[in-house]
Amino acid sequence: KVSFEIFFQNADLNPNAHLITGLICGYRIEEIENPLTRKVRYLDKLVDELAKGKKLEKILRTS
Repeated sequence: KVSFEIFFQNADLNPNAHLITGLICGYRIEEIENPLTRKVRYLDKLVDELAKGKKLEKILRTS
C-alpha cells in the first residue's frame, strides 16, 4: 500500500522516458509541468500502446 508519489520515487523509469510525446487522456505529455503527473501519464501511454496491440520492444524502441 503506497501512494503514486512513493511508487514513482522508487521506480526505475526507462532513461528515454522523457522522449515520450503525444496525447493521452486528452493531455499532451510533453506539456505537463508536474513531474509526478508526467510520470503517471508515461505509464498511461505505455498501457495504452500495449492495449492497441503494439509489441513492448517496439514501444521501448529496443532491438
